[in-house]
Amino acid sequence: MNAPFKSAAREPFNAFVCDDETLELVRMVASDLGWPTEKCNKGGLRNSVQTLSVSASPNILFVDMSESGDPINDINSLAEVCEPGTVVIAAGQVNDVRLYRDLLSSGIQDYLLKPLSVDQLRDSFAQAQAMLSAPKVVEGAGDRPHHLMAVVGVRGGVGASMVSTSLCWAFSEQAGRHTALLDLDVHFGTGALTLDLEPGRGLIDAIDNPSRIDGLFIERAMVRASDKLSLLSAEAPIHQPVLTDGSAFFQLEEELRHAFEMTVVDIPRQVLIPFPHLVSEAGTIVLVTDITLAAARDTIRMLAWFKQHIPGVRVVLVANKFQSSVGELSRKEFESSIERPVDVVIAFDPKLVSQAAKLGKSYAELCKGTKAGQAWTQLTRQILDGADADPDEAPQKAPAAKDKGGSLLGKIGGLGGMLAKKGAK
Repeated sequence: MNAPFKSAAREPFNAFVCDDETLELVRMVASDLGWPTEKCNKGGLRNSVQTLSVSASPNILFVDMSESGDPINDINSLAEVCEPGTVVIAAGQVNDVRLYRDLLSSGIQDYLLKPLSVDQLRDSFAQAQAMLSAPKVVEGAGDRPHHLMAVVGVRGGVGASMVSTSLCWAFSEQAGRHTALLDLDVHFGTGALTLDLEPGRGLIDAIDNPSRIDGLFIERAMVRASDKLSLLSAEAPIHQPVLTDGSAFFQLEEELRHAFEMTVVDIPRQVLIPFPHLVSEAGTIVLVTDITLAAARDTIRMLAWFKQHIPGVRVVLVANKFQSSVGELSRKEFESSIERPVDVVIAFDPKLVSQAAKLGKSYAELCKGTKAGQAWTQLTRQILDGADADPDEAPQKAPAAKDKGGSLLGKIGGLGGMLAKKGAK
């Protein structure tokens, strides 16, 4: 909403409804949220326009459009008297997809179909509150260098999401950079869960309506974890398929580029392979693996895939959950099989991992000041050094290990056979 600011202080909530039943329902939910029930008024949309033309707009405004003969024009009239930043939720009796889209395009946050339910109202008000606490686009971010990086796990369970959230914490808290985390695991993403946040509907709305993605959408949809860290993720119902050609994901990356200094994309393999353009402009790929036989095989395949599709990208290989005394392969055997060294090794500390999960904090934050924290410092510095380097400078290739006979997959097979013999003994 775009009216000029008025001098009076803002109320947290105001409602204008048409019937007694809706009035009682709104008052009940407002009371549960700690909002003043006397701010729930009879009169509907037109009464709201008259009232707000002479008084300050609330943070959240609920308007009933049931008696409106021309909803779009009436909403536009409301926009003329409503101050910037007010979140508007409308309700009505017309079940029309075109009207719903037109209302969203006009700037309202949500349109609810009457008769209303308590849960429906609570969910809508909760989303409005989340939007109010969402990060504002960083002014002047376009004048600062932006770095897009992707975090990819070679297999499920290697801890790519743990690495993503930890790096985001390090970039925002230790390096002081405005950072965005985009978690593209729409059904099972753990970015919000790791940071003890509600994911919201932003990512689902972006997939359903890519045309809505702009700077204002980013401001409203992202959830703020701290002053310099925000995330966009989802927990879509598992029975709900994601129908997208990847354009929404790419548009999100473009908008995040203008709003933040660092963008970390946690991208599952099943999303990356059909949509390679999502990492076409990435400055860094953090490839996360563990030291196992299957991970060695898939690391070789992923490195070859990156070389084919993004030949100039810098790949930082991270061995996560490393235990020197336990494992299918030694680090030396693993590096020999993939024909390149591991860049950073993150030791596995079950106590710290468990504590981070219980506290809703990133693993790197819990490792701060410990020996395990040195690995995160090393990884963060390596990525930021590359981000701040000359973008035209060709990435350095890791020296290849000497081939001591047989194909790469043959080497892995040989290692597997060797381990099987040891087990037989």
